[in-house]
Amino acid sequence: MDQQAATQVAPITPPKKRSVLGAMVYWARDLLLSVVIAIIVILFLYQPVKVEGTSMMPALTDQERIFINKFLYRFHFGDIERGDMVVFWYPNDPSKSYIKRVIGVPGDKVEIDHGTVILNGKLLSETYVPDEYRDSVSLQLVPVPPDEFFVLGDHRSSSNDSRSWGMVPRRFIYGKAVFVYWPLDKIGLLH
Repeated sequence: MDQQAATQVAPITPPKKRSVLGAMVYWARDLLLSVVIAIIVILFLYQPVKVEGTSMMPALTDQERIFINKFLYRFHFGDIERGDMVVFWYPNDPSKSYIKRVIGVPGDKVEIDHGTVILNGKLLSETYVPDEYRDSVSLQLVPVPPDEFFVLGDHRSSSNDSRSWGMVPRRFIYGKAVFVYWPLDKIGLLH
């Protein structure tokens, strides 16, 4: 066998250069794909939201920016649980969105005695509500109906919540607050 024939390699052809029009088509395709992915993420997965008001202090403050997870509740991949911070359409005016903490889930019995929440006959430990944010409001025992939730703001003395206007229907809840992204010094997961 001829050694020279065995070591020959086929010549490498340089890649063809794209025309300006071809490059623009690829760029437009990539941009369109990015926009479609962003729309899907915002519509179905995560949505940025600005907090307006002080009813969720100290966990959330006025003008903070957060991400809400819309996927969990929209497609019923997660149950709404006590302690979740949920975003919902205000039952008395669905053009407004509120954010509050879930206190009672369907089947629970909620009572408030001079600002102390009693859930199913037991005092609820609320370490997320500092003493200076508590109030002395009382509420008679109320059962939480099926597909409805009892919600409260963490800043009890400045919150408009289930104590005033009742339960939030499940169909009005569209997201769970999960992450603060602005201001940068408060960046992180919400609990």
